[in-house]
Amino acid sequence: MLYNNPNVAKRSISTTMPKKTAKKPAPPKRPKVTGPKTLEDRDKQYLWHPFTQMQEWQKEQPVVVEKGAGSWLVDSHGRKYLDGVSSLWVNVHGHRKKEIDQAISKQLGKIAHSTMLGLSNDPAIHLAEKLIQIAPKGLTRVFYSDNGSTAVEIALKIAFQYWQQKGHGYQNKTGFISLMEAYHGDTVGAVSVGGIDLFHRIYKPLLFRSYRIETPYCFRCRYNLSYPECQLTCLMHAERTIQKYASVTAALIIEPLVQGAAGMILQPPGYLKRIREMCAKNNILMIADEVATGFGRTGTMFACEQEKVVPDIMTVAKGITGGYLPLAATLTTEDIYSAFLGDEREQKTFFHGHSYTGNPLACAAASASIDLFRKEKTLLRLQPKIKLLAKELERFRKLEHVGQIRQKGFMVGIELVRNKVTRDAYPVEDRIGSRVTKECRKHGVIIRPLGNVIVLMPPLSISQQELKKLVDTVHDAVRSVTSARPQQPAPAPAGNGPDAR
Repeated sequence: MLYNNPNVAKRSISTTMPKKTAKKPAPPKRPKVTGPKTLEDRDKQYLWHPFTQMQEWQKEQPVVVEKGAGSWLVDSHGRKYLDGVSSLWVNVHGHRKKEIDQAISKQLGKIAHSTMLGLSNDPAIHLAEKLIQIAPKGLTRVFYSDNGSTAVEIALKIAFQYWQQKGHGYQNKTGFISLMEAYHGDTVGAVSVGGIDLFHRIYKPLLFRSYRIETPYCFRCRYNLSYPECQLTCLMHAERTIQKYASVTAALIIEPLVQGAAGMILQPPGYLKRIREMCAKNNILMIADEVATGFGRTGTMFACEQEKVVPDIMTVAKGITGGYLPLAATLTTEDIYSAFLGDEREQKTFFHGHSYTGNPLACAAASASIDLFRKEKTLLRLQPKIKLLAKELERFRKLEHVGQIRQKGFMVGIELVRNKVTRDAYPVEDRIGSRVTKECRKHGVIIRPLGNVIVLMPPLSISQQELKKLVDTVHDAVRSVTSARPQQPAPAPAGNGPDAR
């Protein structure tokens, strides 16, 4: 039987010398560092950064952050930078906030970590109670993880298993609906419901299928209509898709009000509420991904509140600890939680967990952050700053290459275009967003673009004076870079990725 395979036979009975094969090219060598090794040198020698083309990174002089205070970062050379993106959308009350520092220190004096598999801990219990108190009414249970991607993975698995355990007639509900240009994280399940080709295309063979509805991207409406005259044509198409696949769909997942990583795309008023109604009407669970929008970013504690929407499942991360430690949570209704109850023979348990689930240090930080919202009236004090930001952004409209300014609370996207009339986008090779970022850095401001969209998302605690400096610096950088003669694109300081969740 061995010789039925001719390839095996040739290897087995051949007595001739094997033919020489071409040598494989040697793998690229680690960059050599001569002289004393600085932190920047060692970074380039050992690290692999997220969402970063490392070949370009090697040409850059990286900023190595050593410390921070309030809205400011300080690098290893003592240079100060205003943190214009909240250290990637996570910082809420500023760096080195006394109350959060003390909460972590106090907990560290007790215990740093203990498992939640078969045990519990004080900080996790107290935080769960606080989360339910501030969440949209109707969410009653908290499942912890450690980042936005894992919170979404948990939400997807819960939604899937929920219908499987509902019994006969529901077990075909295995699919998911999501928006085009959606971003829900970088793990395989989260990528499966994502829709940003640049990040997700290469992984398609790994992914499960999901159904897509159109993003309400009014600036680039695929129907060439204008809001509100369009009467939300995109919603009509969304309803058809939802109705068509309702019988095989477990859940629809959506970033409420703002699609962050897509370029701060704002949903028109009423869009989220209509989507919620469609889900309820068609017996589909709705997952609200509040990873980026939660904890005050849109002006309310959670974006869902602004349209009085209560999802079946809600994911939170990023700002949950005030930007201190990795932590995430997936909140569900009691109805969903109850579907997982049963004796051991029924095997209804949700078999999912992480080593650091409900980490006491992270939960202590999160509890302190929520307490600060109450103590300092953070959301109330944020409202004048939101108005000031809107006012300061108006001057961008006069710039020749600003196509649209999108703002919801403290989430801002400024879309740069090559031609304002035709709305032609800058080609990728121009790296226009990265060039603006580098220009801002020269003047002591850290931001991070999403392609041609300049993103601003400062800490909620930023002062009005600091907010003006942020807007002034970005305005001048946009004007300087976009008015310059065409040139060879400069290497991106750290790529154009969104938010390693």
